Amino acid sequence: MKRPPSPSAPEDEMEVDEAGRDNLGEEGRGGDKERDDGEDDDGGEAEEEEEEEEEEEEEDEEYILQFDEETNPLYLVEGDSNGVELYRQFERLEYEALAERKRKALDEQRDRGEPAKKPRQGEFLGATIEEINELMNFGMRRRRSRGPKKKGRKKGSRNKLSPEVSRRIGDATLHYASGEYDEAIHLLEEVVLLAPNLSDAYYLLGQIYDAMGDRRKALNFHMIAAHLTPKDPSLWKKLIAWSIEQRNTGQVRYCLSKAISADPEDVGLKFDRALLYVELGEYQKAAESYEQILGIQPANIEARKMAAKMHRKCGQIDKAINVMEDYTSFHNSKADLSVVDLLISLYMDNNAHNEALRQIENVLSAFGSEKKLPLYLKVKAVICHAHLGNMEHAEVLLQDMQRESSPDKGDLIAEVADSFANLAQYDCALKFYLMLEGIAADDNGQLCLKVAQCYISMKERGKAIPFFYKALSKMEGNVDIRITLSSLLLEEEKCDEAIILLSPPKNSELFSALCSAQSKPWWLNGKIKMQLAKIYRDKGMLEKFADTIYSSIRETLIVESQNQKVRPAKKLPKTVLFERAKLLSEQQPDNVFHGFKPIATSADLAKATRAIKSLQKKAALREERKAAAIAAGLDWQSEDSEDEAPRKAVQKPPLEGLLKDPEHHQLILDLCKALASLRRYWETLEIINYTLKVAYNAVSNDQKEELRSLGAQIAYSTRDPKHGFNYVRYIVQQHPYSIAAWNCYYKVVSRLENRYTRHVKFLHYMRATRRDCVPPIIISGHQFTLISQHQAAARDYLEAYKLQPENPLISLCVGTALINLALGFRLQNKHQCVVQGFAFLYNYLRICGDSQEALYNIARAYQHVGLVTLAASYYEKVLTLKEEDHPIPKLPYEDSNTPQDQRSGYCNLGREAAYNLHLIYKKSGATDLARQVLKNYCTL
Repeated sequence: MKRPPSPSAPEDEMEVDEAGRDNLGEEGRGGDKERDDGEDDDGGEAEEEEEEEEEEEEEDEEYILQFDEETNPLYLVEGDSNGVELYRQFERLEYEALAERKRKALDEQRDRGEPAKKPRQGEFLGATIEEINELMNFGMRRRRSRGPKKKGRKKGSRNKLSPEVSRRIGDATLHYASGEYDEAIHLLEEVVLLAPNLSDAYYLLGQIYDAMGDRRKALNFHMIAAHLTPKDPSLWKKLIAWSIEQRNTGQVRYCLSKAISADPEDVGLKFDRALLYVELGEYQKAAESYEQILGIQPANIEARKMAAKMHRKCGQIDKAINVMEDYTSFHNSKADLSVVDLLISLYMDNNAHNEALRQIENVLSAFGSEKKLPLYLKVKAVICHAHLGNMEHAEVLLQDMQRESSPDKGDLIAEVADSFANLAQYDCALKFYLMLEGIAADDNGQLCLKVAQCYISMKERGKAIPFFYKALSKMEGNVDIRITLSSLLLEEEKCDEAIILLSPPKNSELFSALCSAQSKPWWLNGKIKMQLAKIYRDKGMLEKFADTIYSSIRETLIVESQNQKVRPAKKLPKTVLFERAKLLSEQQPDNVFHGFKPIATSADLAKATRAIKSLQKKAALREERKAAAIAAGLDWQSEDSEDEAPRKAVQKPPLEGLLKDPEHHQLILDLCKALASLRRYWETLEIINYTLKVAYNAVSNDQKEELRSLGAQIAYSTRDPKHGFNYVRYIVQQHPYSIAAWNCYYKVVSRLENRYTRHVKFLHYMRATRRDCVPPIIISGHQFTLISQHQAAARDYLEAYKLQPENPLISLCVGTALINLALGFRLQNKHQCVVQGFAFLYNYLRICGDSQEALYNIARAYQHVGLVTLAASYYEKVLTLKEEDHPIPKLPYEDSNTPQDQRSGYCNLGREAAYNLHLIYKKSGATDLARQVLKNYCTL
């Protein structure tokens, strides 16, 4: 009995549907019994001859599908639930048949009085381990006898049909021919019960069900008949055709293998199997199949060429060359030119151009003259010479192509032109491309594009522009052509033309609405927007620059921010596991023979196996949890819904690679500066926030500092400075002793509410960590002054005075704080406090060197406490001085080279002093004097 393949089969794997558990023979010797009965009917043979024949049968027979007399194989086709998988029964039957024959031989030896053989090492139950292994490994023949093999049919091996079975088959055939299918089926079912191993009954049943239109049962009965007579290739061919109709590639491959085993010399079957491998992408197996054909028919040109092509697809150029050389070496003068052409192409792929030229010379010598050499071989010869550095043959070929006419002339010209372009021989390539322009129609614009690229490589960019325009007219949606052409226009100083080329058409909104998401219009491409934005930036058109690129950069940063939150799944969801497990699922579960090995890569098969194991583990774990929940008296709820929860996928940003290219980082910084100059502060802060969040590790430190400084500047300029507080705080942390940094910080803080929590905490942190830092102490004093807590302000100012006693600002702050404190109601020694305040003010005057600002502040203090006489004298001193203009200190984000945009005299305090002096004169009754002061100093 020949065994069908088991699930562990490496090539043609097949299972048999569970059917007929109780109907298969218990010992599996039904087929052997019929053969023994046949031997008895052929009596007259000597006992020794019978023993020799039995021994040869044991060594040379091939097992076929056999049913016991008590078996009802119809259950297999009907799908009886009590059935078993037949291939397991086949293995058991084979093993038991072998063991029974061994036992029988030993019993006969004992009956004849012959000494029993001593069991060899490795024998068990009458069969050696090697024989058992051979039986368990399907597809391998049993061990052959070392003696000479007898020829002819083995006697007693053909079963004879009983008259009753023959009569029923004949009647069933007549009913089938008359169209009486029910009567024929009834008779054939009786025949199956009487002779379950008769293939004719199953074949006729398959024919009847096929005529009735039940292709499933017809296929099942034909499959059983084919396994009962595995040496019948016609039946396997029929099953191949039916399997192709069902699109069951695994079954097609299995039936092809069986048909080839039945008729190894049928080259057509081998061609079909090789073609199946080609369609499935298994080029290595296809090459092996074609080489098997060559083993039968070495002169088959098509098989040889296909074998070489398959080896080439697998990257095995040397093997492909060997296959073709085996043919040309024996048919040197009569070799087919297509074979020689393929061999030359293989040599060229392998960079063996000398060997390719040698083959061309052999063809030339066989033809007798060069004029008879085909044009395509001339092209290959010129290409080989070009690779070897002989460029003079190109001109000769160019002249030959102008004279000759061939249907594939255009393809040959393109081939040689492309070869010259790959060799950087652009002048030769350009000649052939221009020749091709007049021969072949350039419908897709590729020819114009190649010509333009040749001109660019030859540094003739002006000549390339018209060809790029021609290519673009046929490929309007090609983004790369537009970008390349715009770069050429910029080099030719045609900036406006480049802008028109990259700008959306006038009716772009209508086109965008009509276009689907899959066919996005070219003007929405990120590369186009990037190129157009760079042009606007270089020309200083900041508003168009920002409008062009802002939305794309913003969306890209948002998408990248969301992608950072997407974590790779630790476990695959059930949906993915089920999809992978489908690869190993039954393709035709309602067939008797099913479970054929799917055609897939080893990696996919391994994934499917792991998926099945994972699903089995999940099911077992779920059952354990269910049992535990039921035992505990809890309600069981399935956890399948958790596995089906949708997972976030990584999205594709509009501008790919925005965060990886340093040039793009500068573009983001330029966009932020442009938005800030256009006073689009909220958009600027949004871009800055996303950039520092998403591209923190990609952006350079200098660019980070620029972005933060820009954020600090925007924080002072916006209505709500809270959004930029983090940036000014960072600047102060990086430069804790910089007066400019603290000036920037205080500008932002002064516009916040009085008790902004984050500011208070930060100020306390800076004073605690850096006790020698004066600016936070002064700012704290200013905060107390704003809320009229002059005692607390004086305490902070005095603490700063201890650190920097020569700082004029600190002396001024201490003096004003003490004077304001003296004007309160709770202080008892007010005069002493006023004197102390003026002492600090005079110290401030000393440090400043009698400057106009110091004199004005002392005069203002005297006026504040009511000492108007002293105040008037100091105001008069201020009016006698003329202060020169001093530059305003620069903030960290401001450019030091920026010129001062201030009118002359902005540092002079003469007008303020004159106004206050006229108030003193007016209050004292000197109205004319007050009017004169205003006329002299405050009139424009």
